Parts: sequence; C-alpha cells; structure tokens
Amino acid sequence: MRAQRLKGRLRWRVILPFTAVLTALPGLALAGEAAASPADTGFVLVSAALVMLMIPGLALFYGGMVSRKNVVNTLMMSFAMLGLITVVWVLWGYSLAFGTGTAGLIGSLEFLGFKGVGADVVYTLPHTAFAVFQMMFAALTVALISGAFAERMRFSAWVIFGVLWATFVYSPLCHWIWGGGWLAGLGVLDFAGGKVVHISSGIAGLVGCLVLGARRGFGKRPMPPHHLPMVMLGAALLWFGWFGFNAGSALEAGVRAANAFVVTQIAAAAAAMTWAFADWLRHGKPTILGTASGCIAGLVAITPAAGFVTPLAAIAIGFGGGLFCFVAVTMLKHKLGYDDSLDVFGIHGVGGTWGALATGVFATASVGGVDGLLAGNPAQLGIQAIGVAATIVFVGLATFVILKLVGVFVPLRAGANAEDTGLDIAQHGEDGYSDYVGGGVLYREPPGIPAAVRSEAPAPSGAR
Repeated sequence: MRAQRLKGRLRWRVILPFTAVLTALPGLALAGEAAASPADTGFVLVSAALVMLMIPGLALFYGGMVSRKNVVNTLMMSFAMLGLITVVWVLWGYSLAFGTGTAGLIGSLEFLGFKGVGADVVYTLPHTAFAVFQMMFAALTVALISGAFAERMRFSAWVIFGVLWATFVYSPLCHWIWGGGWLAGLGVLDFAGGKVVHISSGIAGLVGCLVLGARRGFGKRPMPPHHLPMVMLGAALLWFGWFGFNAGSALEAGVRAANAFVVTQIAAAAAAMTWAFADWLRHGKPTILGTASGCIAGLVAITPAAGFVTPLAAIAIGFGGGLFCFVAVTMLKHKLGYDDSLDVFGIHGVGGTWGALATGVFATASVGGVDGLLAGNPAQLGIQAIGVAATIVFVGLATFVILKLVGVFVPLRAGANAEDTGLDIAQHGEDGYSDYVGGGVLYREPPGIPAAVRSEAPAPSGAR
C-alpha cells in the first residue's frame, strides 16, 4: 500500500513540472492556437518562390515570341516588374489590397510600409509569409500585361503605367475578391486569380493595344517568333511555377492543396493537346508554339477553379480553355484586326473568363464547400458572371484612363525609326545576340550624333 502511494507521488512529481513546461512553450498547450504552422509556412514560402520563378519564365516565353531586335526590351518589361512591384507592394500596395476595407472597395493604409506585418498570424501563417506570397501575384499580373504592348511601347511609359496600374487597378480588385470586399460578399469564387490576375491582365492588354495602335507592318508582313526553344523553356517554367500559384493558394499543406496541384496538371495537359490537335486539323501540322500556348491557356482556365473542382471537371475546363483560346488567337484577333502582340487577351482574358464561368458550372462542395450548376446550384453561375462583368468594366475603364494620363507626361509609343531599329538598341542600348549589332554589350553610337537622334537611328543592316 505504501509502495503504491509512493509510486503515485513520484508520478505526479514528474507529470506536474512537465505539464508546466509544455504549457509555457510557444506553439504548445494553451498557446497552440495562436502559433503559425511550420508545415504550412514552409509550403507557402516554397509556393511564393515558385510564383516568383514564373516571372523570368514569362520573360522567356514572351521574349522568344518577338523579333530578335526586341528580345531584350521584352525580357526587361517582364523582369523589371519583379523589382518595381515588390517595392510598390511593400510601400502601399499590400495595405490597399488587404487592409481594413472601406465600403468593400479598397483597403486602408494600416499596413503602409509593411507596418505591423509579421507581428501576428494570418490563417496558420506568419503575416509576412502571406504578404510575400501575395506580392508575387501582384508582380506577375503586371508583367503579364506587357505582352500586349510588346515591340512598340516606350520603357519609361511602361514603368509609370506599371506603378499606377498596380496601385489603382490591381490592389482594389484584389481587395474586392480576396481582401473581404464586395465581390467576396456576393460569394464570387476565385481560388487563385482567374479574375484578379488573368481577366484583369487580359482586359488591360486589350485596352492598351487599342490605345497604342498596331505595330508597324502588322497585317502586311509576317511577324513570326524568333526563338521557339526560348518559348518552350518559358512555357515549361510557367507550368512548373503554376503549381505554387494554384496549390499554394490553399494557404496550407493539405487535401485542398493536393487537389489544386492535380487539377492544374490535368487542365494544362488537356488544353495543350486540344490546341495541338486544333493546329493539326486547321493547318495540317501540330506546332510547338501552339502546344505551348495551349498549356498556358489550360493553366489560366483552371486557376479560378483549382480549389473547387474534381479531376474530371479539370479535363473539361482544360479542353474548353484550349479550344476557346485557340479560336480567339487564330481567328478572332485577325477578324477584328487588333494587334495584341503576344495574345494576352486571347489567352488570359478569354481563358480567365471561361475559367471563372466554368467554376460556377463545375464547382462541388465535396472539394471546396460550394456547389455549382451541375451540383444543383445554378445561382453560383450567375454570381460568377457578375464577378466577370464587374472585373471587365472596372479594369477596362481604369486602364484606359491610366494610359491617357501617362500619355500626357510621357509618349506611350516609341518613334517609328526606333521601332524599325528595334527597341533593344533604341530603349536599352543593348542587343540580345552576339551576331547582331553591338555584340551583346552596351551599344554606343558614333560620336557627333545628337542624343535626340540616337533612339531614332535607322535600322541596322539585316534587322527585321
């Protein structure tokens, strides 16, 4: 009996101090509810890095599709946004997107300069991890627009446009849908950016190419891609990074992230094959440019739906993305005559719109907690349509105003001679290839040529 009592006392002498230690440790016992999850944090940080990789991937994808005399300028237009929008996001962009809302339209300035970011936990993440993940989305979205302006926009005008567009278009739209704004209140679904990223960049690209006008020679001479291997590499990097884009949007390492990863792969594959076979039927040969474009179209289409649909639905969404974007790029653009240089509207605008509406058709509560049309909730399709319409109208009008405002202070378009020479030399003093003028280093004009003339120099021999 005494032995049993002694044994009991010893047990409590061990248990009580051990319990006190556990309770005091952060992330355990009573403090556990306020701690960030290391697994989720690591997952989202890796996803943010993957989204960052999409920006140089996009630069390569776009760079391979332009003429060789404009490849440096095209690379720079995408890559520069990684630096520029990062600074904008820290200073005010994040706060306008995710600060406390004002009438559901725009966030406050409470996170100005990232003030207070990092001191708390958002979902199961350190606030900084969530903010930097969203930062990469903002930078990528602005970079996407550049493809519509390629080979004719002044770089200085592009930089000013990027800052204003990120501030007055991207951040408010992001707040409407992901920051608790009015579209979120309506129940609009956008898992990873169908409206926020793709419809917005596609519509901005369409408006921009109409305001700037067509490239010199558009419709009169061929303008083929100058480097298809670069296009392929860029598409592959985009496909790879898109897993962070979509799966990371679950904001936790769990079942929903795994589903988003799987349906992303399926939709991209279905769309790539759809475009390739459409090329084959229409032109008699499948092309690598078409296959690469198709995979991007499928990735765009599945983005808003990735957290809400099943693998079988992903096949349908990918097929639709490949088919509708193929029609927009190969038929609609030529019929209407607008010069969207690298098909930003045809792929991101059309693909994003299809994906947003398809989310309202194929969403199922078994995956994301919301049913769509096929699961007996037709109202969701109507809600998605409202979100699409609101995005198109807001982005279209705001982009037009911003471009006209920038044009008051800086000419939007490079001069005719600069376009003939190539924007690499005219805007950056560099060229992309050693067998082209300048040897891949800083290009210097002969002495005695006035500075005003240098950017309008005649085309070098052999330039396209």
